[in-house]
Amino acid sequence: MPRVLLSEWTKIRTVRATLWTLVSALLVTVVLGVLISVLLNNTFDDLSREDRATFDPTFISFSGTQLGQLAMIAFGILVVANEYSTGMIRSSLSAVPVRGQLLAAKLAVATALALAVGMVTSFASFLLGQLALGDHRTDLSEPGVLRAVFGTGLYMGLIALFAMGLTWVLRSPLLSFGVQIPFFFMISNILANVPATEKIGQYLPDQAGSRAMAVVDTGDWPYGPWTGLLIMLAWVAAAVLAGWLVLRHRDA
Repeated sequence: MPRVLLSEWTKIRTVRATLWTLVSALLVTVVLGVLISVLLNNTFDDLSREDRATFDPTFISFSGTQLGQLAMIAFGILVVANEYSTGMIRSSLSAVPVRGQLLAAKLAVATALALAVGMVTSFASFLLGQLALGDHRTDLSEPGVLRAVFGTGLYMGLIALFAMGLTWVLRSPLLSFGVQIPFFFMISNILANVPATEKIGQYLPDQAGSRAMAVVDTGDWPYGPWTGLLIMLAWVAAAVLAGWLVLRHRDA
């Protein structure tokens, strides 16, 4: 297993496109979060009384996660799909004939890397975002704030793991990008914000997981942050299980 883990690490670090998706996730999330924090700090007096009462400085600093998560999804797709697009999956399966071992090693290395980047991103977004919020900022000692920062980092790692599991099912890079990016960028948000489908949208993986980023409870959600993470974990487990079943029973 150590040799398999090393080979998976070599595959990831030697493909520039894969690493650049992680860099993009960090930069997009932090920069966009800071810009929105600056904007809200300058226009805070223009907010309604209701918006001021439910103002969540922690959640505001994570505003860039909406776009940053797309880069994490791209990372998850590329980690798996690159082997299918190049035909390298045949060599990998020849070297590691136990398919469950190959999948476990790839997911372990990629998820650890995604979680590390996710944590750095969440702490950087929070700290710089709070500086940009000026007098309206909060700090890590406030109730629920540290949980939200760790929850955001965990969310970033889990969304990449979900993308990996689903890509094992789809296998094609074009199909994986064509299904996952539009779903998380548009469809999920539409379902969660249209009254007729709101209840369904709230239980999708990204919507449920994003509850971990909030500190102020606006009363619009039927569950709390920890329950949201558990719902997301259930989606991730289902995606990984489906990926393992497809890898186990399909030819390369």
